[in-house]
Amino acid sequence: MHRVSFLFIGAGILLQAQNADLILINGKILTVDPKDSIAEAVAISSGKIIAVGSNQDVKKLAAKNAQVIDLHGRTATPGLIDSHCHFQEAAVLYDVEVSDPSIKQIADVVKLVEKKIASLKPGQWVRGSGWDEGKFAELRYIYASDLDRVTPNNPVWLEHTTGHYGVANSAAMKLAGLTRETKDPPAGTIDRDANGQPTGVLKESAQDLVRHLIPPYTHEQQRNGLLRIMSDFNKEGMTAVKNPGIVAADWDLYRELLAEHKLTVRIFALWLGGTTVQSTREALQHIASLPKPPQSFDGLLLSGGVKIFMDGSGGARTAWMHDEWNKNSTGKDTGNRGYPKTNPEVYREMVRMIHNAGVHVSTHAIGDRAIDWVVDTYAQVLQEKPAKGLRHGIIHCNTPTDHAIDTMARLQKEYDAGYPELQAPFTWWIGDNYAGNLGPERALRLIPLKTFLAKGILWAGGSDYPVTPYPARYGIWSSIERKTLKGVYGSQPFGTAESVDVHVALRSYTAWAARQLFLEDKIGSIEPGKDADIAVWDRDLYSMPSDEIQNLKCELTLLHGRVVYQAK
Repeated sequence: MHRVSFLFIGAGILLQAQNADLILINGKILTVDPKDSIAEAVAISSGKIIAVGSNQDVKKLAAKNAQVIDLHGRTATPGLIDSHCHFQEAAVLYDVEVSDPSIKQIADVVKLVEKKIASLKPGQWVRGSGWDEGKFAELRYIYASDLDRVTPNNPVWLEHTTGHYGVANSAAMKLAGLTRETKDPPAGTIDRDANGQPTGVLKESAQDLVRHLIPPYTHEQQRNGLLRIMSDFNKEGMTAVKNPGIVAADWDLYRELLAEHKLTVRIFALWLGGTTVQSTREALQHIASLPKPPQSFDGLLLSGGVKIFMDGSGGARTAWMHDEWNKNSTGKDTGNRGYPKTNPEVYREMVRMIHNAGVHVSTHAIGDRAIDWVVDTYAQVLQEKPAKGLRHGIIHCNTPTDHAIDTMARLQKEYDAGYPELQAPFTWWIGDNYAGNLGPERALRLIPLKTFLAKGILWAGGSDYPVTPYPARYGIWSSIERKTLKGVYGSQPFGTAESVDVHVALRSYTAWAARQLFLEDKIGSIEPGKDADIAVWDRDLYSMPSDEIQNLKCELTLLHGRVVYQAK
């Protein structure tokens, strides 16, 4: 940590600095620059940071009519970045929300569904999301039998918080023609009772048996959901996001709001590559006509690359593992090691196609066997066609083997590739679920940040919203504390050996995350020459008790020097 008195770059910048139109003074500025410098003040001109240093020096640079924001000793950081967030809140606006921690048991969910039914006509769909059996007193899935009593005339689909499984009621299964004779689809599981009858729980591709019947959100609903989440991000000091798995309609909506000057969060979009060579080819066709990062539309919208899948979910125990999944921590899910979501050889060809096109790829990989396959694939295609700077990512990267960790370290050093894009809040929000499924020994390897740091591996922090809440303060806190929400298997079943300190945790949601958005020259730290994406907080992250970081309050957010949120 280094205190700075004054910084500037270049004579041209210094001349411009004499006419700063906005200055922040009397603050504790956590710059997250390479020296982790701390300053008092920041000078900004036309949305760019032109000086960082002492109050005295920065005040000299202000134009006569400059706006002055007195921080009164408050702490400022770079705008926080989410490197993996499904960037949409239409579900919050229009669906049954069943993720609230006040929901203690399955009966609470049923009551919410019953309340929604009262506002619908017979035959209309009830759609909801956010449940997690790890948070219920029963510690089990919701089943169709739980829902049927209050939903005799309406089909219901409730998505699990992970998005990798959900539950349908009997009316929905009837519409889908789903019976005990229905076979599991490829890379999917129909959960069944002891008599072979479907319970209503559908995992991975089996979800599509029902989901394809549900009316999609309208354009207006999608628009409202996007506007809502941008506003909510800004309230949390968040200014940039990497949004995985978009399709053409999403991109068109981003362009629409960009043209209306309504984007208040920078969006780095990954196109959905699907699970086949053909679906990957179609994604690349969308990308071909668009600028490659770091080129962007007005610095706010980037067509970043392709997202593809290697496996499933740690919550559903469908992620591809070397060893059997556990149940209830010490039990075994006998014979279940999960499975690939994409045929491994097909996956390898998809990555080769994306890489050879000079396009960035990030792969969803949760299980240790899946992660091994992904990093070995990256190593293979990079050896075949060496290229630096594509920064291929490993999304989630939950339980990497020693082999995977060593391979990531080598790929980063040699090719600027192989970066974990991970979510520390998994240890918290779905931590009770994960602790039960991983078991006591394997749980200690979950999200091994300290090991990454020791090996020189950089990572980007995220939320995977709606899997976990998106405020990045939760991710910073979870990186340090590694506490579960309910403490079903103890408050820290993942241990603290893989914890990092607040300086590293903040960097993973700022400077390092900016790299995985290819925007490290523009955002991620408070330095001269960068855009003024800045968040102001009620307390100092570096000196407050780490366990209280989860309760931080954002009081001001700037995007490119413009106030996009101010607390009342």
